Amino acid sequence: MAITLYSTPSCSYCKKAKAYFQEKRIPFTEYNVAQDMKKAEEMVRKSGQMGVPVIDINGKVIVGFNLPEIERALR
Repeated sequence: MAITLYSTPSCSYCKKAKAYFQEKRIPFTEYNVAQDMKKAEEMVRKSGQMGVPVIDINGKVIVGFNLPEIERALR
């Protein structure tokens, strides 16, 4: 399972998403889009959104910390 989290350091929902994956011991790759412009552009291409977090779970893109959607995508 491939999980990518696009985030910024000051985003509280990004922190919640990280904590959720860490608590469940689900491996993920995190990109700080405040510092990495290439990843920020990738995030916008995938989601059409500038807001974070954007979570990509096996190609399913979720904007925001939407726990029901995240749990559905993880099944």
